[in-house]
Amino acid sequence: MIKQAIIPLAGLGTRLLPLTSVFPKELLPINGKPGIEYILDECIEAGIKEIIFIISKKKELIKTYFHNDHFYRKIIKKKKDKRIQYEYKKILKYKKMIKFVYQNKPLGTGDAILKSRKFVKDKFFLMLLPDDLIINNNCSKSMIKIHKKYKSSVMASMTVDKKTVSRWGIYKLKKKLDNENFIINDVIEKPSKKNAPSNKAVIGRYILPKTIFSKLNHQKPSKGGEVHITDSIRSLIKDENKFIAHNFKGKYLDCGTLDGYIKSGLEISNL
Repeated sequence: MIKQAIIPLAGLGTRLLPLTSVFPKELLPINGKPGIEYILDECIEAGIKEIIFIISKKKELIKTYFHNDHFYRKIIKKKKDKRIQYEYKKILKYKKMIKFVYQNKPLGTGDAILKSRKFVKDKFFLMLLPDDLIINNNCSKSMIKIHKKYKSSVMASMTVDKKTVSRWGIYKLKKKLDNENFIINDVIEKPSKKNAPSNKAVIGRYILPKTIFSKLNHQKPSKGGEVHITDSIRSLIKDENKFIAHNFKGKYLDCGTLDGYIKSGLEISNL
C-alpha cells in the first residue's frame, strides 16, 4: 500500500512572476484556497499518511504557513469565529502529516527527490508536482488502485496536441492493458515533434519504486546542470522494471504559468 507522498516545492516559480517575487507559488490562492491544499486533499483522500515537502530556505514561508499555531490561537481566543476555528483544525491536520526536507540549490527534480531518501520507508511512494492540478477525479487514488493490481510503477498520462510534445515528457508505448492503462518501454523528455514516439504525455503524478534512489545517487546531471527524474526512470525501464502509463479521468489544470493559474481559478470556481 502506498502511504507516503513526496512533493517537490523548492522551485522559484519564475513563470508566475511578479506574484512569486515575495510569495511561494504553492500558497497562491486558487478560488480562495492555497494551491498546495488541493494537492494535500488529493493525497489524504487517496489514503496517504505522510507527506514529505521539499523546500528551500527561500521558501520558508511554506513551513510558516503550517506552523503558525500562536497566530491562530491568539485570534481564536479573541474571536469565536467558526470559520477560523475550522481553518486552524485543517492546518493542524496537515501539519501532523508533513515532514520538511531542504534542497537549497536548484539542481532538478531528481536531486530534490534524492534529498528525501532517508524518510521513504516502503517499496513504492507517490510523487506529485504541485503545478499540476487534476480535478473532478482523484488521480492519485486511481493510480494507487492500478499499482495494487499490477504491483508496478505508475505514471499519469494525458493525450496532448502533437504540436506541443516538446513541452512534455512523452511515452513510448509497449503494450495496451486496457483503455486506460499501457505498459511503456521508454519516456523521452521534451522531444521534437519529429522524434516524439507518441502524443501521450507524463503529467505530474508518479508512483515510483524506492530503488530509484540508487539510480539518482549515481546519475550525472543533464544539460543545464540538473538531475532529471526522467533519466532514472528510463534506466529502471531498461532494467526491466514495469512502468504503466495511466490515462486519468479527471480534468488537468496547469497552475505553473500566469495564464494557467488564472484559468484554473475560473475553472474551479465553476465546480
